Amino acid sequence: MSSLDTRGIWASLSRFAPALAVIALLSGCMQPMYGAQSPLGGPGLRDALSAVRVTTIEAPKGTTEERLAVELRNQLLFSFTGGTGSTAPTHELTIRLTSQNAKVIVDITSARPEVENFGLDATYRLTEVATGKVVVTGQTFARVSYDIPGQVQRFARLRGLRDAETRAAKVISDNINSRLASYFIAGT
Repeated sequence: MSSLDTRGIWASLSRFAPALAVIALLSGCMQPMYGAQSPLGGPGLRDALSAVRVTTIEAPKGTTEERLAVELRNQLLFSFTGGTGSTAPTHELTIRLTSQNAKVIVDITSARPEVENFGLDATYRLTEVATGKVVVTGQTFARVSYDIPGQVQRFARLRGLRDAETRAAKVISDNINSRLASYFIAGT
């Protein structure tokens, strides 16, 4: 290898040296959101979320909202704790649900719906247990459509509706989980 080749290699490496230096300096700053510790050195996100008490979601007895309230609460509890037990509560989460069902496509000959849209709206509030101060409030929604396979298959319609309700509850759970994770990581 001649000295001209060596100089060319060093010249090309020197162009990338500042970028490599910046990458090396910042590599220690990156940490996964769900890591064991927060970026500020406090408890990790999993520990903060497991200390959230999800109150029973109020819904009229025997309604769709009652089943969805139980399902949403269970999904939130599982996503906060990962299936392990929760710790002493530092925050309390209160949720209110409303649902709606709309016909999207209607058969013009029979006037029966072929596609329906299920909507679930949630209003939530996170309160610090020690001070009683509300730290996060928000609203989220989910709209899920489902097909009705044939006009005389009423059980298939009911199953499609139930699956749509379950999917909507999962979307609401994910949205609330993301918002609370943002609060515990960034403080906003």
